Amino acid sequence: MDFEYELVVPEFVMAGLATLIVAVALCFPRLRQELLGYGAAAAVLLLLVLTAVFYINVNDDFANIIAVDNYTVLFRIFFLGIAFFTILASMQFAADRLKNHGEYYGLILFATLGMMLMAGARELITAYIALELLSFSLYILVGFNKLNPFSNEASLKYMLLGAFSSALFLYGLSMIYGVTGTTTYGPIDPDGVEAARNIATQLGNFGAAIPDPALPAAADVRPGLIIGLVLVVAGLGFKVSAVPFHQWTPDAYQGAPLPITAFLSAGGKAAAFALFLRLFAEAFMPASAEWVWLVAIVAAGTMIVGNLMALQQTNMKRLLAYSSIAQVGYLLVGIVALHADTLANSHDAASALVLHLVGYVATNIAVFAALIAFYNRTGRDDIADLRGLAERQPFLALTISVGLFSLAGMPLFAGFVTKFILFQAAADSGFLWLAAMGVTASFVSLYYYLMVIKQIYLYKPADTAASRLHVPAPMTAAIAVLTAAVFFIGLYPTPLFKAIEHSTAMLFPGA
Repeated sequence: MDFEYELVVPEFVMAGLATLIVAVALCFPRLRQELLGYGAAAAVLLLLVLTAVFYINVNDDFANIIAVDNYTVLFRIFFLGIAFFTILASMQFAADRLKNHGEYYGLILFATLGMMLMAGARELITAYIALELLSFSLYILVGFNKLNPFSNEASLKYMLLGAFSSALFLYGLSMIYGVTGTTTYGPIDPDGVEAARNIATQLGNFGAAIPDPALPAAADVRPGLIIGLVLVVAGLGFKVSAVPFHQWTPDAYQGAPLPITAFLSAGGKAAAFALFLRLFAEAFMPASAEWVWLVAIVAAGTMIVGNLMALQQTNMKRLLAYSSIAQVGYLLVGIVALHADTLANSHDAASALVLHLVGYVATNIAVFAALIAFYNRTGRDDIADLRGLAERQPFLALTISVGLFSLAGMPLFAGFVTKFILFQAAADSGFLWLAAMGVTASFVSLYYYLMVIKQIYLYKPADTAASRLHVPAPMTAAIAVLTAAVFFIGLYPTPLFKAIEHSTAMLFPGA
């Protein structure tokens, strides 16, 4: 087999860069640790630019296990951007509260490598290994801040439940392999004819008697397929914090270092949905009648539970944890909408899902970046601690307010237009009731977001002698860029949506 290694140069570079950061930290212990952060951020930004320049419009695959197409390149750029902002937001936090910066930044890069591989994987075992690379990196990062009393508990809970979900996911993949005879993504035939041919070929390779491939009875795939799909949805449901697999999320968010909470909320979910979408669009689409109602029920439950539980929170991390659970429900609506009458409608649903994912991640990182800047100066993360923030730091107050309005889906901001397009795709696919539930859930979310904004603008600071909060220039610039992106996507989403449509077209040839 002819391996074209240049197709996966970004992944090799990420692996080498992560190893180099850790090695430099170990070999030069007296090196100023903030230099590791600046070096990692600069290298990630350079790799992002080079990936955008050299890999646009490439359509090939590496060893038939990793697709390198516009969909993969879009998510490569996206994940590198998330890693860049996470590292930038981590520098002051790490300098004040963390040790072993080399391992910290190296794990962020290894996690990003796992994300990139998840988006490109077109083979089940490759997807599983990429998912585990991301998961193991996050298990360690969640427990990295030993000054936080919740850190060890959060990391242990996340790891134990993560191991259980990985077992479910892997067992589901084994069931799907058992009924199809292959681990490579390809259309699954729920009636069993193609599966019969695959299994006959496998038996023939081992010298066994070959059943008649013309008879669907030779491979009655439906029961095994349904079990496999349920297990895959359960495994991925844990990774994205879908209900009822969400119990780890608030504890992990509260115990993790604040920049890792942002990384987990944005990058982890984006990677899981990148895998979710490619797997379901390329492999499971012909069997969509078998899984669509399962995913629809999970989506509805996730929207309801996420928003209702967020109403009761007093800690900002936990509120954003339940907010992210609710956002997962909206994103699952896009997966449900793949089950459409025409391939063109399925393509529209996939594009709407990715657009909402990009808008959500940009908004979420903007809010977290502002909270990190606040936490670096105060060491507090309760909602009540934001009292009078508009007086102490108007810029951070504006960023948090803009981000929360966007998460609620208010007009002029990214969340409104991305939700509108997503719910429209669901309605066009025959799931008007699910779209209506999403709109209702968004109205509910507005209440708890307004409670935070009320603390920021309508109350005086708890410490009347509190001085103005200073935010370093690099952090200010990053927050400004993210806030501008939230406005830009909300006011003029067309260029981004067209780029996303061009990228997701790779999943629907002929759409």
